[in-house]
Amino acid sequence: MRNDDIIEELLAHERVIVAREHPALENALVRAAVGGRLVRPLPGIYADPGNATDLLTRVVAVSRWDPRAIITGRAAAALSYWPEIAVGDLQVASPQRHAPQPGFVFEQRRVPVELVQRRGPFGFTVPPLTAVELATLDDTDPIDIALRRKAADLASLRDALQQTPHRRGNAERWRVLLDSRAAPWSRAERLAHRVYRRAGITGWVGNLKVTVPDWATYYLDIAFVRQRLACEIDGRETHDRADVFETDRERQNALVLAGWTVLRFTWRMLTEDPDYVVWATRAALRVADGKPRRLPVIGPDTPGWVA
Repeated sequence: MRNDDIIEELLAHERVIVAREHPALENALVRAAVGGRLVRPLPGIYADPGNATDLLTRVVAVSRWDPRAIITGRAAAALSYWPEIAVGDLQVASPQRHAPQPGFVFEQRRVPVELVQRRGPFGFTVPPLTAVELATLDDTDPIDIALRRKAADLASLRDALQQTPHRRGNAERWRVLLDSRAAPWSRAERLAHRVYRRAGITGWVGNLKVTVPDWATYYLDIAFVRQRLACEIDGRETHDRADVFETDRERQNALVLAGWTVLRFTWRMLTEDPDYVVWATRAALRVADGKPRRLPVIGPDTPGWVA
């Protein structure tokens, strides 16, 4: 079989060719790379130019180049619970020190085996560790999405952080976990949690599972169980979709018929008028507790309120 045919067959089965494993092909591989028919994503690793920048090809390349390498960061998220996340340079952890390589960011460290999952020839961090390492106080999406998709829970997030002590950035990671203690499933829900905490509103839980007989099982964004008050947080990401609009109304009707009061708060309310969110919630709690209802007095200026 001609060398070019062997190269084509190897690429079809393995995505990359490791030069040290095929010494008889060394000259053919070099010629193909010089001629642009192959590219070298890493020293001694050859790939088809047509898919060399694909995530899977890059993951296989670095895993074959360094069998002890573990994929971390955004690529690990893409490989597990968050396939739509954008991935730039591939973040890689390895006990071996590596010189910088274009398209790869290496960190010399060992990842506990309990926090690694494997798929064929490569390993990557499990979702709880991936999420807790990616999240910051300014960008909590990695944790919020992992919680919403049931790829992690609060216990597994804490365990992942406890198993990787003394790492730079862990102080902020612990602060993010503290901020996540009510298990928010979105940035908007997390913001609502912060608004309530700042206002001193207590007695609520996040994402309470409620089954309405003859309807369905729902997760209430924020629930005051004793008062049967549900506060639904409408983030812009999904609630603008027509199908979500319809299901949200059906869900609200079911909850109201089951005896729940439902308040709805938008991202704009949370960001531009959090005082309204606090006022409306306290007013609903007051009504639920049987206290006098407060009625608006309509006027040209800021409305006053009378009992």
